[in-house]
Amino acid sequence: MKKLALLFVVFCFFLKPHAQEVSPILFIYDASGSMWGKLEDRTKKEIAADVLAETVGNLPENQDVGLLAYGHRKKGDCDDIEYLVDLKNHSKAKIINGVKEINPLGKTPLARSATIAINSLKENKTKATIILITDGIESCDGDICDVVSKAKLEGIEFKLHIVGFGLKEGEKEQLKCAANAGNGSYHDAANASGLQEVLTEATSQTVDGPKGNFSIYATKNEQPVDAWVRAYKKGTKEEVDAGRTYRDTSFLYLPPGKYDLQIQPLENTRIKGTSLTVESIEGRMGHETVSFDGGKINIITLNNGEGWDCTSKIMTKSGEVVGGSRTYGRPKIIEVNAGVYDIELVALRIKGLHTTYKIEDVEVQSGKTVEAKHEFKSGIALISVSGGGALVDATVNIKDKNANKGVTGGRTYTSPNNNPKEFILNPGVYEVALKALTEGFRGKSETFTMEIKQGETFTKTINF
Repeated sequence: MKKLALLFVVFCFFLKPHAQEVSPILFIYDASGSMWGKLEDRTKKEIAADVLAETVGNLPENQDVGLLAYGHRKKGDCDDIEYLVDLKNHSKAKIINGVKEINPLGKTPLARSATIAINSLKENKTKATIILITDGIESCDGDICDVVSKAKLEGIEFKLHIVGFGLKEGEKEQLKCAANAGNGSYHDAANASGLQEVLTEATSQTVDGPKGNFSIYATKNEQPVDAWVRAYKKGTKEEVDAGRTYRDTSFLYLPPGKYDLQIQPLENTRIKGTSLTVESIEGRMGHETVSFDGGKINIITLNNGEGWDCTSKIMTKSGEVVGGSRTYGRPKIIEVNAGVYDIELVALRIKGLHTTYKIEDVEVQSGKTVEAKHEFKSGIALISVSGGGALVDATVNIKDKNANKGVTGGRTYTSPNNNPKEFILNPGVYEVALKALTEGFRGKSETFTMEIKQGETFTKTINF
């Protein structure tokens, strides 16, 4: 038995742990003649080569990377497509040097390039993340969306991201269709920094990662809006996933549970970000269409059933203040972006420990009005001070007895307009301390306890 145990220990010592499989990334590179066009005083070829080199250089050491290029050898040849670096390549330098040596010449055979890339996966019985970078649309016969859709029906496993580099509106539909069919995303890049950003994101969303199970679509005035989406575990700052809509749909992977989503537009700076709480359910595809069209909150503040003047502060779930106003005792309608908010109300003139109230998780939907209502409670204390047949000026300090905390104070003065002194207080038990200031009574003091009841008036006269 001891020998068996020893053999087991020796076996475990020499057994190497199985490394987690990391599928290759294949870049399909646009070497068509239009890559000599300029952006920011540099050719798109130079920008793409530099950015791709930096992106590849930042990939993990165990990441295999391949490179396929089209249009780099002949003008007008739709079959000018070549694997420059094989998928099993471990060398980042091969990719970087290969891109720098490319001389853009030819056409843009997107469908044929995708076919060659996908067929190589099928032949090698492997899966991969494919990232296609193009500055133009299909210029040969073929439909890349159709190619990708049919490959998926065959069960070929891959994820396709497409980066449109300097493309115009109206040139992207087929590319978006292909990316969607390939379980990936379409990304726009207008300059070097934009290209770096989207390539970083694309290389992080690989075929090895869990498939998105929650989609987000953002709009303003019924038009799609490019926006960042970040998901946090509900009530925390722990980020679970993030993505970008690119005026289309962003897919996140959210394990079963509740999440706070922060959605921040990346265009039209007049649009403010918004937030909402969602739930991801096992085995179900979740979706939210986020409209940046305004919804309305009808804030109603009462005191003992009557309208009461209060201040309001509307905050996102992350604590950002997005609106607020005084109610002046009347319903107050405030327009904000659609989302989920907390509303902090502060009652004016009422004193005590319950003059602030937070209404949580008020959901505002675009084009709709939601009511946010709260009723405060109070009673009145009338405190009069006199002596020798005349009114006496005295300081008044009121403390909540149970909490042993001061809540308000004042002076009675010697005018009948202010003596008795009126205090509007939350219901409760209070300790009152008086100290006379009028000559002849200066220094005299008195204390007493009073109970304030909702809607009732407590009257007390102190005669020095």
